Amino acid sequence: MSQNGGGIDLDKSLGYLLKEASSALRAAMEEVLRPLGMSVTHYSCLELLAQRPGLSNSELARGAFVTRQTMNVLLQALERDGYVTRPAEAPVGKVLPTRLTPRGRRSLEKATIAVRSVEVRMLAGMTETEQSDAFRILQSMIRSLRDGNDGA
Repeated sequence: MSQNGGGIDLDKSLGYLLKEASSALRAAMEEVLRPLGMSVTHYSCLELLAQRPGLSNSELARGAFVTRQTMNVLLQALERDGYVTRPAEAPVGKVLPTRLTPRGRRSLEKATIAVRSVEVRMLAGMTETEQSDAFRILQSMIRSLRDGNDGA
């Protein structure tokens, strides 16, 4: 909060509260993923590949909210450790489509259980209606921001 009254009141800022919730969620996820030898980005990458096999480095980076360089380093490590495979040469253009290996799928199954436990904990104090409302409201906020809708 600004002392001159011109700043944002952090106690009443929805944006600040969302960032705090995001930070708390990430910390809780890191805590349950660490014993599995994973980070949130590692988990996100495996989850994206399970749901959308063959994504490129750029697509994975966007989906996991990291830079292409960060995703490239992660993919090299995941490939080296046997969690994913990528062709030596791009079948079309420059894109090297990435796929989960059986080891990657087994690792993802364990991580998904851990991440679900965090979501259950996060939503424990809410009714099903409140959970549904929160989901709908957050989706609306995302759409408004991505569409450039300023409410005017």
